[in-house]
Amino acid sequence: MATWVLSECGLRPLPPVFPRFPRPLSCQKPSKFRFLGTNKGVADLNLHPRGFTCCNFRERRWELGVSAPLRVVTTEGEEERINGANGFGVEQPEFDPSAPPPFKLADIRAAIPKHCWVKDPLKSMSYVVRDVIVVLGLAAAAAYLNNWIVWPLYWAAQGTMFWALFVLGHDCGHGSFSNDPKLNSVVGHLLHSSILVPYHGWRISHRTHHQNHGHVENDESWHPLPEKIFKSLDNVTRILRFTVPFPLLAYPIYLWSRSPGKSGSHFNPNSDLFVPSEKKDVITSTICWSAMAALLVGLGFVMGPVQLLKLYGIPYAIFVMWLDLVTYLHHHGHEDKLPWYRGEEWNYLRGGLTTIDRDYGWINNIHHDIGTHVIHHLFPQIPHYHLIEATEAAKPVLGKYYREPKKSTPLPFYLIGELIRSMKKDHYVSDTGDIVYYQTDPTIISPSTLQ
Repeated sequence: MATWVLSECGLRPLPPVFPRFPRPLSCQKPSKFRFLGTNKGVADLNLHPRGFTCCNFRERRWELGVSAPLRVVTTEGEEERINGANGFGVEQPEFDPSAPPPFKLADIRAAIPKHCWVKDPLKSMSYVVRDVIVVLGLAAAAAYLNNWIVWPLYWAAQGTMFWALFVLGHDCGHGSFSNDPKLNSVVGHLLHSSILVPYHGWRISHRTHHQNHGHVENDESWHPLPEKIFKSLDNVTRILRFTVPFPLLAYPIYLWSRSPGKSGSHFNPNSDLFVPSEKKDVITSTICWSAMAALLVGLGFVMGPVQLLKLYGIPYAIFVMWLDLVTYLHHHGHEDKLPWYRGEEWNYLRGGLTTIDRDYGWINNIHHDIGTHVIHHLFPQIPHYHLIEATEAAKPVLGKYYREPKKSTPLPFYLIGELIRSMKKDHYVSDTGDIVYYQTDPTIISPSTLQ
């Protein structure tokens, strides 16, 4: 009646907070009312004190009346409509790895514990001592046993240890070994020269790689070839670049002549890899490299070239294969296509986020967890012994921009398959466009066509 009088006067009554029940609540049948955001009805709220039956309304829980009333959804259709508006049950758009991330580099940095940035030179040196002892012990044991059952095992183990030495020298080059530049330089030269790597020459070009990763033209190592350069390659060069195992032996060639489409040498101080102020550093590293090469020649005369090949030459080749495999797979071969950038679309963060972490099973500890590569690429100052903790701390910030690596068996043989699949399809990128992806040339010579 009151509602009719108000409507006749042109006034609209206030809507009730709760919908009007069409009939009294029954004790036998559960309520069909559902509270928003839950799957519970009135009967599920367990509002009754001990000894209180569902049909006894004389005792009340008055404390429920001090807060705002709960909203009630009266029909299943209404519940679906509200849930849909809130994002539940609605198909989410596919993640685009080329989209600008919703976080900044400072946000990732803030998530990493402060102690992860601390460089402990004694701890770093302990890893050097450990690796050098293992290298010398393996060589002594192989020379003493001199058995053709032992030699293949030695080659695999020693080549992996050469790779571990390289990673420690690589930390020296980044300054993550210690805060003392002189200590970093001395240790870096000793480690890298021992495996025929020009320390400063490679350190500078690797710095260029970190500062420009993800940029088609400016990146330094394992960057994609522009379509025009790719199609100008002769068949021999294509085979050497895209047919396994040849790409796994590319590192010495890269040191002497860089990648296709670029010129210069890591040994030449006048190369366009370097600025004039770095000339003295490059000369120093080239002299150290030459001294090691001369020492190997002398050892060849003392012990014979065959023995030198067995003790050093073949392990060096295994080391080169490790280096090429790891560096390639940290930037290529993911099951999802990852972008490369040009122009204003590129920045340091977006380029670094296209790197890939890899799991190497038992090898993770041997080569100093270099598989935790995303955080290393963004913050190369973090020592290798803090990379795992830093990565775990950064994951909530990175979200889908971090791609969890596949779990490896004790020995990461699965990575060979990842490499072969990538070599078959990741050949070049378009000459135009600020965001580009790898394309496949159907005329590329594959291993199957060589049989």
